[in-house]
Amino acid sequence: MSASNNFDELDLFVWEGKADILDRIARCMASFDVEVIRADGLPPPQQDRGVALRPSVAIISVTVIDGGGLPHATELLQGMPVIWVAAASRERDSRTYPPEYLHVLPYDFTCAELRTMVAKLVRQLRARDVAPQAPDVLVAHSDAMKGLLAEVGAFADCNHPVLVRGETGVGKERIAQQLHIGHQQYGKGAFVAVNCGAIPDGLFESLFFGHTKGSFTGAVHAHRGYFEQATGGTLFLDEIGDLPRYQQVKLLRVLEDSAVTRLGATSPIRVDFRLVAATNRNLREMVASGEFRADLFYRLAVIELHVPSLEERGEIDKIAIFKALLANVLGDELEALGETPHWLSDAVAETYFPGNVRQLRNLAERVGVIARQLHSWDQNLIQRAIALTRGTPAPAALATDRNGTGVALDANGDRKGWNSSERNRIIAALEINDWKRQDTAQHLGISRKVLWEKMRKYQILDGEPGIPEET
Repeated sequence: MSASNNFDELDLFVWEGKADILDRIARCMASFDVEVIRADGLPPPQQDRGVALRPSVAIISVTVIDGGGLPHATELLQGMPVIWVAAASRERDSRTYPPEYLHVLPYDFTCAELRTMVAKLVRQLRARDVAPQAPDVLVAHSDAMKGLLAEVGAFADCNHPVLVRGETGVGKERIAQQLHIGHQQYGKGAFVAVNCGAIPDGLFESLFFGHTKGSFTGAVHAHRGYFEQATGGTLFLDEIGDLPRYQQVKLLRVLEDSAVTRLGATSPIRVDFRLVAATNRNLREMVASGEFRADLFYRLAVIELHVPSLEERGEIDKIAIFKALLANVLGDELEALGETPHWLSDAVAETYFPGNVRQLRNLAERVGVIARQLHSWDQNLIQRAIALTRGTPAPAALATDRNGTGVALDANGDRKGWNSSERNRIIAALEINDWKRQDTAQHLGISRKVLWEKMRKYQILDGEPGIPEET
């Protein structure tokens, strides 16, 4: 992108403090579509013109602060990035300057330095002003998924934290995104996603709270942490169950105080965001064992949502999701290939996906590549790809017929009576929880109703596993 494109229809508001700064800026930007405006004493009505219609950047000499020379700054600077012009020898103190004291030019700046910094900020402004795109509509033909999306719609526009539970790969982040875009206030801000299981040791404070320039070796620039980045939007903490206890207490403190203090700073910064957390672990069990703080759990789980697995969603969702993913892989080529053959849909319906939607996406990509390269639905190669998917660790593959009745497949894909692996897992969970259904359902991460339906299907009697019937 050329510099001229970066600067199209740009306003620069300048509080100069010294008489030559504005003239130097005007000369540097003279060949571009930029209006340089002296902002000292500018009345508030100019804000509408500068902020609403054109990208705007403020350039302020730090000497203006000492003289109290920022009239109407609160109104005019709203939403504008600020470049500070300061002598290199000037002491920078976070108690003196605002938290956004991130972009600094030397007093003897060159035109190249000015243009580079302004171009960077304009790119950020334009990226921020692009309306956030809603994620693709989630497939919801099954009753389980329709129920979840009804809950998402009911709780999206509220300020309370949400805990999203579900197995790995079911799409918990997609649900978090739906909660985000459905909020009238926070949906207009950023969606900041953080994988709590991937935070390097020793960097939690810097990544979450931010740091000031020079606060530690290697801190060559100031940094806004995740809490600040999410202000005005949604902070999504994925795999919250992987957060160590010493970090849990720091997160709890921020939720209680709504403020953070950057490393190397002394003044707290107010933060305001909607919190959505997700986990594939049983946090109640972790609370009981002491691995997870009870006080943090009850702050997170004001609203709890369970994302059903593919097996809970059934054949109808499996096929619909697969076709949507396949269409995304093939694009315009899908029309030339023709409709997805019935044998392929049946094979997808009868395959057990322990990796859930993530694994189903992998299969769709494999099939899409085969179909694109061979320009046909090559049954032999596609069935081989499906066989590799079935070869993932699972003694049997649980499927669901068109009427919603559970059936199982052995290693060859023949219908038997049930999924022995799942049946044994349910029996083991019941025994661990003294055959208490509510506790067992929580242990498995499913609802009590789903547990009861599985017990009935697998003929598991209270206190004693039933005997399989021949089918």
